[in-house]
Amino acid sequence: MKKKINIKTLAAELNLSVATISKAFKDSHEISKATKERVLAMASTLNYTPNPYASSLRKKKSSTIAVVLPEVADNFFSFAINGIQSVAEKKGYHVLIYLSHEKFDIEKTIIDDCNSGRVDGVLISITKETKTADHIQKLQDENIPVVFFDREFEGFKTARVVTNDYECGYLAAKHLIEKGCKKPVFLSISSSLPICIKRAEGFKAGLMESGLYPHKKDPIIYFTDLNQEETFNQIKKLVTGKDKPDGVVASVEKLAVILYLVCYEKNIKIPEEIKVVAFSTVDTAPIFNPSLSTITQSAFEIGKTAAEILFKGIEKKNYDITDEYVVIPSTFFERKSSQRIDTTKKKNKNS
Repeated sequence: MKKKINIKTLAAELNLSVATISKAFKDSHEISKATKERVLAMASTLNYTPNPYASSLRKKKSSTIAVVLPEVADNFFSFAINGIQSVAEKKGYHVLIYLSHEKFDIEKTIIDDCNSGRVDGVLISITKETKTADHIQKLQDENIPVVFFDREFEGFKTARVVTNDYECGYLAAKHLIEKGCKKPVFLSISSSLPICIKRAEGFKAGLMESGLYPHKKDPIIYFTDLNQEETFNQIKKLVTGKDKPDGVVASVEKLAVILYLVCYEKNIKIPEEIKVVAFSTVDTAPIFNPSLSTITQSAFEIGKTAAEILFKGIEKKNYDITDEYVVIPSTFFERKSSQRIDTTKKKNKNS
């Protein structure tokens, strides 16, 4: 592991006190020009950049926390931010909101920026591309508390606030089967995100219990790294193909919205020809045509709880938050998009 360079390293290399090094960086009149030049030259040699926040942080906190999000188009994160801010405001803290746009490189840059000392804690929901937590480990190495919310990195020891994703995937599958579906599928945005994996595994378990899997082909269909037009075309191909599904569970609300648009274009009737359930916090679900059945996370509560845990780590010295693990259950709202249609009544009415 590469040795970390800090002000103590410079002091040891130059045989000077830490106080002298600090004063040199501040261009103090107490330090000679020659000593200042020695300090700056050694800093350049060791590729060390003074932390502009360090001195203030030794005296007081920055009174700022960072929230790192993969996107804000999803209503979940908007509600979660409200929950986070409800706690931060009471604590007299500012909230910096960063967007990674589902890109790991951006997420890493953001976390490195947070590690500069400008924030006292970090709340993060990781990207689809995140395969390592080394950048987050650096925060913990600097005693900056970190809390995962919604999307977590499994195997990394820190606090997390999530929902019961596996159970919800299972219940969604059982619901569609109870409504008469024989060929339900699960639409996912990632094959690596733990949140998507758990939902998909729960969905498969529901099918297996009912004897629909593994006798059928893999019911999990991935929409990764696709733009909206590509996703639209892929969903259109799915629901108009020879082996088209009669039920769909969308792992995120944007997939459900695109599915509705496809069905409208192709005159596919929901729920008569295909039933739809979505993981969604969209508050317009009841006015979809037909109204959308949703598995709704308590986004505000998840954000609020995550922030409360984070502040425990900020305010209480020697308090270890890494064992904090909170599961906030989601709620299923059955609406018209997944209802069973009694076709016999329609036939009798038309006869």
